[in-house]
Amino acid sequence: MRSAPGEARLNGVNWGGLKTLYVKEVRRFFKVQTQTVWAPAVTTLMFLVIFTVAMGRTGRTVLGVPFADFIAPGLIVMAMMQNAFANSSFSLLVGKIQGTIVDYLMPPLSTGELIAGLVGAAVTRAILVGGAVWLAMSLFPGVHVWVRHPLSLLWFGLMGSLLLSFLGLLTSIWAEKFDHAAAVTNFVVAPLSLLSGTFYSVEQLSPAFRAVSHLNPFFYVISGFRYGFLQAADSPLWVGAIGLGILNLVLWALCYALLRSGWKIKN
Repeated sequence: MRSAPGEARLNGVNWGGLKTLYVKEVRRFFKVQTQTVWAPAVTTLMFLVIFTVAMGRTGRTVLGVPFADFIAPGLIVMAMMQNAFANSSFSLLVGKIQGTIVDYLMPPLSTGELIAGLVGAAVTRAILVGGAVWLAMSLFPGVHVWVRHPLSLLWFGLMGSLLLSFLGLLTSIWAEKFDHAAAVTNFVVAPLSLLSGTFYSVEQLSPAFRAVSHLNPFFYVISGFRYGFLQAADSPLWVGAIGLGILNLVLWALCYALLRSGWKIKN
């Protein structure tokens, strides 16, 4: 059916517009790749060095593997998640602050396509950071990061990146200034990261704290991603795999509803 004169009509997915938005977002962080990709790799490697020297010199083992091998996978996926959050929490927020939010709202993109472009770029940054961290750790003496279960690695790496991408997008929608985004980072992302079992096995905790840890979605990301390298985990993999998938669907639906309503975007 032909559109009436002056009536815009797009059928199906606007692949051209989606690609343009995605490339724009990727180019934005890739122009400063020293800060957005390689700097996180160096910072994460410093965590590995510090914790290995402080806690792993005595031949300590966790889950039957050397301490350095135990914390390395968690550090990799944690860097991926934190950078996915940083990327997706920036675009709409800076648009609101600088008054350029119209650049995201005016193009002929549906709400789903807008989410796909922003989240896709955040996941791309997460993958690049993860690759950089993995490369640095593979060259570090005494650390073994051989992939033994690729499917687990891919699924939990993707779920963790999507989780923080959606959380970052929600933060970008809600926040009105950079202080708001920093508050989410400091009071939500950072505590959940540090209490996720990256540096310890939750089996070493008391029953009460162990139960609390099992309510932390970051814990399941870390445990499942670690299984991809060590084939050892301190949580049921299927619980984490299904739970994270459902949680990401819920967050996607929330992002979709808020963007479609224009809450704090079109005011």
